[in-house]
Amino acid sequence: MDIAMKSHVGNVRQVNEDYFACTVNVDGRVLAIVADGMGGHQAGEIASRMAVERIVHELSNLEQDLTPEDERERLMNALLQANLEVYRYAEAHPECSGMGTTVVAALLRQSGGVTAHIGDSRLYHFGANGLSQQTEDHSLVQELIKSGQITEEEAVVHPQRNVLMRALGTDKDVRIDLGEFTWEPNDVVLLCSDGLSNKVSVQEMEKYLQESVTLQEKVDAMVQHALNAGGEDNITLIAVCNNAVPGDGRRKEG
Repeated sequence: MDIAMKSHVGNVRQVNEDYFACTVNVDGRVLAIVADGMGGHQAGEIASRMAVERIVHELSNLEQDLTPEDERERLMNALLQANLEVYRYAEAHPECSGMGTTVVAALLRQSGGVTAHIGDSRLYHFGANGLSQQTEDHSLVQELIKSGQITEEEAVVHPQRNVLMRALGTDKDVRIDLGEFTWEPNDVVLLCSDGLSNKVSVQEMEKYLQESVTLQEKVDAMVQHALNAGGEDNITLIAVCNNAVPGDGRRKEG
């Protein structure tokens, strides 16, 4: 699989509270994670890093013969363990009270992948039928859309569009949404924080993904688009294409 990644602090914020990882198992299975932290006194930065590192640790020695159902359960349990770690850290450090993070994670094989997420960081699948969002935001505006109180267009500019209904680390017990999908050769999966998805539309993402440039150049262009559109938030994007040679990375930039 071909992997491209980029994270940027944005044009306004002083600290990058996004954190991400993309690791490759010995059998070629890819684990990709994006987390967007929240909380004062740099608590969001701590929460996102802690969550990603715990999930990577929990999934570092997966057996090669796991079924997708097994993988989904392992992924969910890894997020639940990360939730407890962040929650307990906040309890032990009053200055970090209320800290938490979004998380979107995927375990990817050549035939398909399993996903787990909480919050409003997203996963998209790009294939023959275009780009489709595979996750549903756990946000106030998403609830308002579902109940018919506002439209998707109104949600983009809603004054409470950043209010989350669920996040990792804010409560001792949380509910994780799970998913599964199949993909074909040359399909692409995107994982991103809302700093990207709030600034780059699905149609614009499709346009960048269809260009005849490298996967890294596509990722760089989408992050730059978000910066040019204001870049008020941290911006993080991981892209995994179902081809080529595995890469490996875990970093934070900007």
